[in-house]
Amino acid sequence: MEKTFESVLVGKTTDLPEKMGKTMTIGTKEIAIFKLESGRIRAIENRCPHKGGVLAEGIVSGDYVFCPMHDWKISVCDGKVQAPDEGCVKTYPIEIINDEVFILINE
Repeated sequence: MEKTFESVLVGKTTDLPEKMGKTMTIGTKEIAIFKLESGRIRAIENRCPHKGGVLAEGIVSGDYVFCPMHDWKISVCDGKVQAPDEGCVKTYPIEIINDEVFILINE
């Protein structure tokens, strides 16, 4: 059975600040969007699995965001928390068409 996705426009790639998070609410989902130093764009669930810290407000370094509450290091590529801490956040695929960024939400 094929998954279907809803494609939601975030904005233009040039609208996203580098190495900073942007919060976007889609339905009941709150998503953190990051434009990395490499220029790649990633989207993850906006709450740390530890105490619910807002990840869009965290410090971005490489492919990681550091939770602003307790400094947990979370990969923006696969959503995994770096050991010795444990946990994971949901990741969302990104599609870029003509400089416009879309998040693909699994319906």
